[in-house]
Amino acid sequence: MTIRNLLFAGTALVSLALPFAASAQDAVPDQTEDPQAADAAPGQGEIIVTARRRAETAQDVPLAISVIGAESIEATGNFNINKLQQITPTLQVYSSNPRNTAVNIRGLGVPFGLTSDGFEQGVGIYVDDVYNARVAAAVFDFLDVSQVEVLRGPQGTLYGKNTTAGAINITTNQPTFDFEGKAEVSLGNLQFKQAKAAISGPLSDTIAARIAVSTTSRRGTIFNVKSDRWINEQDNFGLRGQLLFKPSEDLSITLAGDYSDQQPECCGTVFVRVGRTQRALARQYDALAALQGYSVVSKNPFDRLTDIDASLNAGNKIGGASLKVKWDVGPGTLTSITAWRFWDWKPENDRDFTGLPIVSKSQNPSQQDQYSQEIRYNYSADKIDFVVGAFGFKQRIDTQGTEQHGAASSKWNLTGAQANDPSILNGLTAINTQWLKSTSAALFGQVSWKVTDALTIQPGVRLNYDKKSGFYERKVFDAQGNPVLFGQTDPIKVAQRGVFSPQVSSPSVSDWNFSYDLTLSYKIAPDILTYATYAKSFKTVGINQNGLPTDAAGNPITSAGVIKPESVNHFEAGIKTQFWDRRATFNLSAFRTEIKNYQATVTNGQLGVLRGYLANAGKVRSQGLEADFSVRPSERFTAYASAAYTDAKYVKFVDAPCPPELSGGTTVGAGQTPSAPGTPGGLSPANCDISGQRLPGVSKWSFSYGAEVNAPVTLLAKDGQIYFGVDGNYRSNFSSNPSPSDYTWIKGYALTNFRAGFRTDGFDVYGWVRNAFDVNYFELLQVAPSNVGLIAGQPGDPRTWGGTIKFSF
Repeated sequence: MTIRNLLFAGTALVSLALPFAASAQDAVPDQTEDPQAADAAPGQGEIIVTARRRAETAQDVPLAISVIGAESIEATGNFNINKLQQITPTLQVYSSNPRNTAVNIRGLGVPFGLTSDGFEQGVGIYVDDVYNARVAAAVFDFLDVSQVEVLRGPQGTLYGKNTTAGAINITTNQPTFDFEGKAEVSLGNLQFKQAKAAISGPLSDTIAARIAVSTTSRRGTIFNVKSDRWINEQDNFGLRGQLLFKPSEDLSITLAGDYSDQQPECCGTVFVRVGRTQRALARQYDALAALQGYSVVSKNPFDRLTDIDASLNAGNKIGGASLKVKWDVGPGTLTSITAWRFWDWKPENDRDFTGLPIVSKSQNPSQQDQYSQEIRYNYSADKIDFVVGAFGFKQRIDTQGTEQHGAASSKWNLTGAQANDPSILNGLTAINTQWLKSTSAALFGQVSWKVTDALTIQPGVRLNYDKKSGFYERKVFDAQGNPVLFGQTDPIKVAQRGVFSPQVSSPSVSDWNFSYDLTLSYKIAPDILTYATYAKSFKTVGINQNGLPTDAAGNPITSAGVIKPESVNHFEAGIKTQFWDRRATFNLSAFRTEIKNYQATVTNGQLGVLRGYLANAGKVRSQGLEADFSVRPSERFTAYASAAYTDAKYVKFVDAPCPPELSGGTTVGAGQTPSAPGTPGGLSPANCDISGQRLPGVSKWSFSYGAEVNAPVTLLAKDGQIYFGVDGNYRSNFSSNPSPSDYTWIKGYALTNFRAGFRTDGFDVYGWVRNAFDVNYFELLQVAPSNVGLIAGQPGDPRTWGGTIKFSF
């Protein structure tokens, strides 16, 4: 609590001090640490990145990297990680709520579906060099961001165990010793309101400060007839403050603090379709709904109507503080980054996706604290560049869960006379208590040896140690508060255990891993770079933190408590070019990534027994081609286009969970053959072989493009430019279920955005239209529990429009 109080006090002090300091003293020369770009070529300036933990131009980095500048982020309305995939074809972001968010690159990263705290993400997310351990802790609005780098392919040498698929490196604007500020206001339909402001300047000759604030609100896109409210809204607030102490040219110390608060009524779904499962016909959705006289409010999902009856909330508080010290020591730079982050998650969900009181309460709030320390030394000379360092990390997550069934649950989940007795399941409650402790330490290094002016050899290594321990306890109580226990033979207790079963588990594991990579790069010409990379990486060992599968007697299978680390072999080759006097850039990369013991999500289809756990798939593979092109023939026109072909599939997964059309029937016995998919009352396999099928969430083809044209004009006695821009993206179809199902394929779609405005020095006003052609598409489809065949979904945003005014000084 003391650290949090210091954080809030510090940001408040910055906000109070800045206006007085700025007016009290003259501006002094800019002494920030931002690297100076190389001399701009006739076509365009260089883009500076820190992908290799040092400042260099993007075209000199032998790595597939997408760089999105602040102007592109703002112009396209991509104000958080969820929306970045619209301008980065190989990035996939899918979210049923902030906690259950998947950020993947090239189809790899995290398993699709419910999130477990017991394993690592495969795409590391960094803000000003500070690692965010959970994806949910990084779904804040971008605040005063300078640029975002999306590093494609394993980055384990410099970024660690959590980057088997890549990394997202977010850089914010730093304090300046020249007074500056900016403000932005946007208004649009759906009651959209967004405001951003930042101010920076000197407090003394050696201290500079910067503070930024943003707020975003928007009416929801789905109307809930039950509550008479629009849901899936936006309600976000963010604050960031920084103090820079620069006593000399060789030393800088930056203290930063940030806080983000999101309180939307979210995240609900709409009815999409019903598919046949292998349950008895009377136990499937249509029959069960008719039995209770229930009909969905609309069978057209793009009516955007729902009648879900449980409370909704996606309360998400994120924040932290960091201290960054950079000290130039001789030919190198010593950097230390000390950070603390917190994440408080307060959700409420409707887990049955219907307007019936089947699951009346589903709430699993979590609290996370993480501490990290990184020290590294960068050295640069004519022939050798290197970085060496150490990293330490400590994390604790606590979760308290409450799930409760309602009056409609018995008819939905029980058979015979029990189905007509609502008291059996009405009020049945599961109380979950769990915690995770995670500790990690690493030593790393990377060397760039310039053998000749053209040839560079770059090896890298990392040694990593992890220790994880967890605890999970589920206690079950009936409506009268009596415990439901194993060993009770009362038929009612047996029925209740079939929905919620008590369990205790405490998995623990530690592991060492060694990863390495080797990159060869060769400059065919000053503006043509070729490279080839091999990387041996890993995702660390994991534990099942949300409960374990059970044997026939209901006892947890303890051997399932630990999941093996992923073993990654990655090959990549590429070429980076600039031509037409650097007016045009074209980059091409080809890659192949193979992962053994892929950490996948497994579900058993039951409503409340165990929603999902982790297991190892034998092997997955992702391979493909990526191309990026940009051109700026003159200051009057710019354009870009990016394309990706990604072939990502399970190479070997012989005991995967079955899709809904092969689930719900009697499990096959010896010598029996499973029934055809969707056969009511059929025989279901215990598990399915999905080897050769596509990984979830990834499109084979994806494209993004954009262009802007401008013309000089004088308006209101101001010399400036009028401009018109267009941005678009396309994704081909993809699976929205861990095991591909005929019912959960999302059709491909294309989105188009337009903007037009006037800008001059320090002023920009423009109007915008996003999803201009009002395309109907889904972001996510979900299989409802119990194998009843119900498919629910989250439609993407409809057409939105509005205007933005920006000032800077």
